[in-house]
Amino acid sequence: MILTNYVCSILLIALGLYCVVCKRNVFKIVIGMGVIDYGVNLLIVSIGFNPGGSAPIFTARELSHDMFFVDPVPQALTLTSIVIGACVTAMAMAIVIKLKQKYGTLDTEKIRRIHG
Repeated sequence: MILTNYVCSILLIALGLYCVVCKRNVFKIVIGMGVIDYGVNLLIVSIGFNPGGSAPIFTARELSHDMFFVDPVPQALTLTSIVIGACVTAMAMAIVIKLKQKYGTLDTEKIRRIHG
């Protein structure tokens, strides 16, 4: 299962990178940035996964040497990354709307030619 997560995260990152590099529509570029963000989040959570691990919530009496815990730091970083990614996507979409209003197109080549 963990190998599937790694493969899917690499595919998501590659697909998003393709959209950012090869597409000319600004909306598609923003969506590609979001897909890269989702792939990186999946990769971070997959790295922090510990098979057979439990949540690191315990008392001193419950702690023993044979216990395995899931690392909570990647989960916290991913939660923060999700919030930041949503804010960045919202801001980028606002810029896309303004580009469409000002130039009448979302094609980066046409915007570049119109602007100079």
